[in-house]
Amino acid sequence: MKLNQKQIQHIANLARLELTEEELKKYSNQLSDILSYINQLKEADTTNVEPTAQVTGMENIFREDTVEEWDKDEIEVALEQAGELEDGQVKVGRVLA
Repeated sequence: MKLNQKQIQHIANLARLELTEEELKKYSNQLSDILSYINQLKEADTTNVEPTAQVTGMENIFREDTVEEWDKDEIEVALEQAGELEDGQVKVGRVLA
């Protein structure tokens, strides 16, 4: 599959990349080669292959989410280590993405 410069520029814009004309030509060939290779993989016979997301055999291990009560001394020690408190709770700065 051959990508043209307009398609490469669109992909670059989506990735917030500013590419020079030289880079557009270079990446056009490289991405086209990658897509051609992926098209070759589509030709592989996978009729008897079970779909999988990973092959290591690892599994998620879940545990029950339980609330553990702390005694008052433990709470006081923990809150003493906080930088700033507001209404008995730890106050932190805003986290903005």
